[in-house]
Amino acid sequence: MQHFEDITYEVDAATAVITINRPHRYNAFRGQTVEELIKAFKTAWADREVQAVILTGAGQKAFCTGGDVKQRAETGDYGPTESGMFEIGYLHKVIRDIPKPVIAAVNGVAIGGGHVLHVLCDLSIAADNATFGQAGPRVGSFDAGFGSAYLARVVGEKRAREMWFLCKQYDAATAERWGLVNAVVPADRLLEEAKTWAADIAEKSPTALRFLKQSFNADTDHQAGLSNMAMTALDLFTASPEGQEGAAAFAEKRKPDFNRHVLSH
Repeated sequence: MQHFEDITYEVDAATAVITINRPHRYNAFRGQTVEELIKAFKTAWADREVQAVILTGAGQKAFCTGGDVKQRAETGDYGPTESGMFEIGYLHKVIRDIPKPVIAAVNGVAIGGGHVLHVLCDLSIAADNATFGQAGPRVGSFDAGFGSAYLARVVGEKRAREMWFLCKQYDAATAERWGLVNAVVPADRLLEEAKTWAADIAEKSPTALRFLKQSFNADTDHQAGLSNMAMTALDLFTASPEGQEGAAAFAEKRKPDFNRHVLSH
């Protein structure tokens, strides 16, 4: 078994449970976190005993709050990795491509890139105290790939645009009403419920599930091209004065000043 620092990985019966374990940063991910998540999903993919995967966060406060903006403000990037790259786009691809259903157990705040992760999972179960939203435009970031285009498939164009343009947060009941999550349960029953769903999945034909997941994905696979382009654009944007202002303001706990970046044409 591989050693992980930023996540935990365990197998319970036919279910792999992957937990983002950075509660001191509200489970925000740095480059190393993303790399470890990719390894964990590949481990679950290769394990013939595993038939479903649960993705959750450590602690009671956060599922995941996206990229570690404090890290970006401190170093200008998301920290060192084995590959030398920040592979969040590849993590998105692995979550979609693993031929086993992935269940997000949203145990608290799911914001920004963390919100994108739960949306990309096949199923989402939320604790009744969970909150959801996008924050990119507030902190000098965006996801113009799966995080927006696929989100619109899930909740509709108007809701997706509202989430990105206003950067508001929504409670679990609203998320369920919008179809953003499949179910809402008491926080102390969240992981138990997710494991029950995973156990139900484990009773089904794995080949049938594989074909079904690939069929569902086929309709939106073209969005991967948008995602690749968006990730390249984001790399350029975060290095710009506008992107740096968002990260600096977040780290300094002040409102960002984007006024001088408003386009006149």
